Amino acid sequence: MTPRHLLIALLVPMTWGFGFALAKAGLGHFPPLLLMGMRFAIAALLLVWFVPLPRGHWRSLIVIALISATFQYGLSFTGLSMIDATPAILLVQSEVMFGTVIAAVVLKERPTRRQFAGTVIAFAGIVTIVGAPSLEGQMTGVLLILSGCLFWACGQVMVRRLGDVMSGFQMTAWIGMIAAPQMLLASALIEGNPLPALMAAPAFAWGTVLYLGVVMTVIGYSAWYFLLSKYPVPMVMPVLLLLPVSTILGAVSFLGERPDPHVLLGGAIVIGGVAAVIVEPAQLRRLLGRAGP
Repeated sequence: MTPRHLLIALLVPMTWGFGFALAKAGLGHFPPLLLMGMRFAIAALLLVWFVPLPRGHWRSLIVIALISATFQYGLSFTGLSMIDATPAILLVQSEVMFGTVIAAVVLKERPTRRQFAGTVIAFAGIVTIVGAPSLEGQMTGVLLILSGCLFWACGQVMVRRLGDVMSGFQMTAWIGMIAAPQMLLASALIEGNPLPALMAAPAFAWGTVLYLGVVMTVIGYSAWYFLLSKYPVPMVMPVLLLLPVSTILGAVSFLGERPDPHVLLGGAIVIGGVAAVIVEPAQLRRLLGRAGP
């Protein structure tokens, strides 16, 4: 990646990681599908006026929205409502593994040896972190999150196929415009009348909704779709392995969670693996050469 694109890549785990921790707090006031439906509605209403219609791609966008948004967030955030943010975000890293395998099979985008080795190192970090928190009695939440991750990875491979014909903002806008009514309808059917939750929500909860819609979705997803349009999936997916670091920071700051040394050690291993995947050795040598005397 170029230095500019590397900075854009770092926006994704930062905005998504803090948003994941905030979403955990928001789930105390809104049910999962309602919260996600409002999030995508805000993002779509902000962007849809500034992007062209996706002529000829409506069917693909409807399927992508259903798989990578409605199904994925319905499952993942229902699971998040059942367990703490720290173990939940660690489970979410299975998206990288699912995405790399699916991309290799469907798109024939096979990772290089260096990318494969970096992914293995990062996976070892995830295993280290997962060994710290106790998930006893929380298997329903675990299975829901893992199922959501599989749906998300499938959706991102489909997004990759549209990367040459649609911009990141355009894709974010129209996926949000399609996914929001899907989620809100599903919320009404599954979660019931939303009015009590909407009327009882405090200002902090509404601030969480705004963050999820504007920062996590508009900024984070536009950066993500931009990267998918420029780079192979095996190179982009491992960026998400930085999510535990930013989410744990958010969980400590906003939720009062206290990770133990196993979590911190695992986070350091994850960062090392991600660096091995996304930083080209030749590019690193050029950067170090510019910084030298």
